Amino acid sequence: MKKTLAACALAILASTGAAVAEPVKIGMITTLSGGGAGLGIDVRDAFELAIKKSGNAEIEIIVEDDAQKPELAVQIADKMVQSDKVDLLTGIIWSNLAMAVVPSVTAQDIIYLSPNAGPSPLAGAQCNKNYFNVAYQNDNFHEAMGEYANADYKKMFILAPNYPAGKDSLTGFKRYYKGEIAGEVYTQLGQTDYAAEIAQIRASDADGVFIFLPGGMGIAFTKQYAQSGVGTPLMGPGFSFSQDVLGAIGDAALGVRNSASWAKDLDNAANKDFVAAFQAEYNRLPSIYAAQAYDTANLILSALAKAGVKDKDAFRAALKEADFATVRGKFRFNSNQHPIQDIYVREVVKEGDVITNRIIGTAFTDHGDAYAKDCKI
Repeated sequence: MKKTLAACALAILASTGAAVAEPVKIGMITTLSGGGAGLGIDVRDAFELAIKKSGNAEIEIIVEDDAQKPELAVQIADKMVQSDKVDLLTGIIWSNLAMAVVPSVTAQDIIYLSPNAGPSPLAGAQCNKNYFNVAYQNDNFHEAMGEYANADYKKMFILAPNYPAGKDSLTGFKRYYKGEIAGEVYTQLGQTDYAAEIAQIRASDADGVFIFLPGGMGIAFTKQYAQSGVGTPLMGPGFSFSQDVLGAIGDAALGVRNSASWAKDLDNAANKDFVAAFQAEYNRLPSIYAAQAYDTANLILSALAKAGVKDKDAFRAALKEADFATVRGKFRFNSNQHPIQDIYVREVVKEGDVITNRIIGTAFTDHGDAYAKDCKI
């Protein structure tokens, strides 16, 4: 479906005889159905909110649902590039979909800006001048929890789905964690029954459990884990305990520590404005996915203010400057066009009737990724 946010404004300009610039077409491929739909909905809604707030009447967003299927994402990308003639692409949540789409579209000289997925190959040897990640490199939040766990945990049980981001997750955790790994398990992507894995945790002598299970996977695991009575402290990256899933998890998530580059209580003007505007527009709190998408849209807007999207060299240079008011407080690109940013430790709390996260510390300051050294752009 097409979403021309400023169609009315363009029509008015045309009717009055004023010059109408050709719209910048942005293709958004994201997950709007199935167990991961909440993530894609937050990405879509926050991106559209930023464009709406900007008042830019020359941007057209074409939104398609990838249904979390790599083959469908590839088909949509081909259509957007060949038929819709998009100038930019964005929106993919899942790293296996990103690996299926990004190398092909960037090879066709289409700029892709990731609001979420950050698989390690695209940060390292397979980096590309047309690929910008505005979220993180997959390992980063997990590295932060590995560093955090060092203080109090001697033996960790670690768990993630068997797909690129899951592998990056546990690699990142182990990169910084200095203790013993009591168990390392990869589950099926989209799995909803974790009885076997919880039994393994129960049988282990771990004193802490780290999980990376985004979307519906995290909801299912955390509720089942709480019901099991195992009681070993649980932690994870912000994806497993993001605002989009906390309502469904309920009190089972309370007290869990998790890592992210953003939280709703970050004290800067851009973030306060974003949280208030998102709540006013959609009647819910934003998630980390929403924050990353909002920043992605504002990065694009900042580059468009300096260069036309058809002048690829100038537009890429404008993107690299990252001259926008980020909800994260500060943001800059590394040499591989992935973020250098602070990463915080958050705790799941209840504020009135709302379950949410609050920042309790900083895991890393100005943190980059381990793969930039392999990028030759």
